[in-house]
Amino acid sequence: MSFRTAEPPLKDVLDAIAKGDTQLPDFQRGWVWDDFHIRSLIASISLSYPIGAVMFLEAGGVPFKPRLFEGMSINPAPAPKTLVLDGQQRLTSMYLALRSGKPVKTRTEKGADIMRVYFLDMAKCLDPGEDREEAVISVPDSLRITSDFGRKVELDLSTTALQYQQRMFPISLIFDTPNFMQWKMGYASHHSNDSDAMMFLMRFEQEIWLRFQQFKVPAIELSQDTPREAVCQVFEKVNTGGVTLTVFELMTATFAANEFNLREDWDARRERMTMNHKILRALDGTAFLTSVTLLASFTRHQATKAPVSCKRADVLRLDLSDYKKLADRIEAGLKKAAEILAEEKIFDDRSLPYATQLIPLAAICASMADKIDQHGVKQKVLRWYWCGVFGELYGGANETRFGLDLPDVVQWVAGGNEPRTIRDSSFSPIRLLSLQSRLAAAYKGLAALLMKHGGKDFITGTPIDLNTYFNNAIDIHHIFPRVWCEAQKLPREKWNSVINKAPLAAGTNRYIGGDAPSNYLSRIQKHKQVDQSSLDTFLVSHVIPVSYLRNDDFEGFTRDRANALLKLIEAVTGKSIAGRDSEETIKSFGAALT
Repeated sequence: MSFRTAEPPLKDVLDAIAKGDTQLPDFQRGWVWDDFHIRSLIASISLSYPIGAVMFLEAGGVPFKPRLFEGMSINPAPAPKTLVLDGQQRLTSMYLALRSGKPVKTRTEKGADIMRVYFLDMAKCLDPGEDREEAVISVPDSLRITSDFGRKVELDLSTTALQYQQRMFPISLIFDTPNFMQWKMGYASHHSNDSDAMMFLMRFEQEIWLRFQQFKVPAIELSQDTPREAVCQVFEKVNTGGVTLTVFELMTATFAANEFNLREDWDARRERMTMNHKILRALDGTAFLTSVTLLASFTRHQATKAPVSCKRADVLRLDLSDYKKLADRIEAGLKKAAEILAEEKIFDDRSLPYATQLIPLAAICASMADKIDQHGVKQKVLRWYWCGVFGELYGGANETRFGLDLPDVVQWVAGGNEPRTIRDSSFSPIRLLSLQSRLAAAYKGLAALLMKHGGKDFITGTPIDLNTYFNNAIDIHHIFPRVWCEAQKLPREKWNSVINKAPLAAGTNRYIGGDAPSNYLSRIQKHKQVDQSSLDTFLVSHVIPVSYLRNDDFEGFTRDRANALLKLIEAVTGKSIAGRDSEETIKSFGAALT
C-alpha cells in the first residue's frame, strides 16, 4: 500500500464530483449534515480556516461498487477515477451548497426536512466585528423568510434586484464564473455604477470570493493497490466523527461490484430466521458473514489441511461464490442452533449468554447437518457450549477461538480429543458472588439452567417453556426480597448475587413484595390455595433449600444454594469445580461449599 499527500483546489475537487470522476464507495452511509453544519462549513471556508483533510482512494483496485454524490444525476454514471474514503459529509455539503446550483435538501437541528439556499451577507462578511457564521444566510427554496404563518415577510431574496439591494450574494455562484460575472454586472447596473457600491463589491471579491477560489483541500490519496482490509482499517481510523464502518458494509460494496445485493440478501435471511427464533435477533450481518467464512475455511481445511480462520481479514477476502454456496447452510445452522438453545431454556437475545458463540455454533450445526440431531452428538455439542458459557470464554476478541472450535468439536464427535474450549474452561465458587446482573454470561447461563432443571413458578406451579416465558414475562427476581435484605443489613454482594435469584413470573414477584420469605410463603399457601407440600416442591425445582428459606436463615440458604448451583454447572460442563474448600471460599461463605 502506498499513499501521497496533495492540496487540490476546492474548485477542482467539486468539479470532479460534478463530472462523476470522484464518487463514493457504496459502503459509505448517506449524507446527513444539517443546516447548521453547512452554514458553519461555509463560514470556515470564507475565512480560509482549515476544515480537515479528506482521503481519496484511486479507483481500479478494490472492486467496490461506486455511487454518485447526493444530488448528482448522470445517466449512465461514468466509471470513477477516485473514491472518497473520508470527508463525505464535508464534500457533499460543499458540492450541494457551492456547486450544484440547486436548493439543498437538508434538515433542521431537530431533524425536520427542509430545502435551503445559501447567501452571504456581504456587509457582515466585510465587518471584522461580525460573527462570520451570522453572515451565512440560509433561506427556504422560495427565497423568502416569513413569520406569522407566512403573513409577514422577514427577508425576501426572490429576485436579483432584491439581492442587489440588500447586498446578499448567492453562494451557488462562487464557482459559476459566467453567472457570477452576470450577477456582478447586474449589481453594478442596479447601483448605477455608484463608486461606493462598486468599491464595496471589489472589496467583497478580493476579501471573500477570492478566498473560495484559492482554498485548497488537504488530501491523502491511497493508490489502487491498497487491499480491502487496509481500506476498512484506514476508514475506521480516520472516520472518528462518523459511525464506524462495519465489515458487513464493506463486503456489501465488494459484492455489489458483482451485481449481488448483500444487504437485501441478509435482510431477507434475518426476517426468515427471527420470525420463529427471537434469539437470532442477537446476530448482525457481520456475525453472519463471519460464520460463513468459518465454514468456508473449514471446508478448505478438510481438503488441504490449511489452518481454519475467520478473522476480519479472512471475512474481507470471502469470495462471493463461497457465500452463495454456504449462506443457506449457515442459515439452517443458525435455526438449528436456536432450536437447541430453546431446549436449554434460552429463548431470546436478552437471555442469550454470548451472541458471539452463535458464530461457531451455527458453523458446527451446519457442518454436522442431520447428525446434530443424534442424542450423543448433541450432548457433546452442548457440553462444549456450556463450557464456553461458564468458562466465560467468549467475551472479547474470539475469532481465534472460533477457528479452533469448529474443527475441535467435529473431531471430538468423531472420536478425537476434547475441544480446547472444554479444556480451557474453569469456574470459581466465589464467582457466584460477583454475578450480580444479567450483563454477565454466566449469570444468564445459571438462569437458563434453573429453568432447564424444571423451575416452577412459586404460585402457579407452571414450569417455564417457550410460551410461558413470553406470556408471563419471566425474569430473574430475588428470593429473599431486596427490601427485607436491606432492612436486615445483609451484605449486598450476597443478597444481590445470582445465589439469591430465581426465574419467576412478573406477577409472582409483585405478590412476594418485600416480606420475609416465611411471611410470603405463608401468604401464598393461604391466599393462593397452594398446599405446603406442593409449594416445597416448587421451591426445590429451583434448587432452593426449603428449610433455610422457611426459617429466614439467609446465611444457611446462601451456602446450601451456592453448593447446588455449582452442581448444576458441573453437570452441564462435565467438569468438577475446584476450590470449594479453599481459604478464599471459606472466608467468603463462612464455610466450605461441600
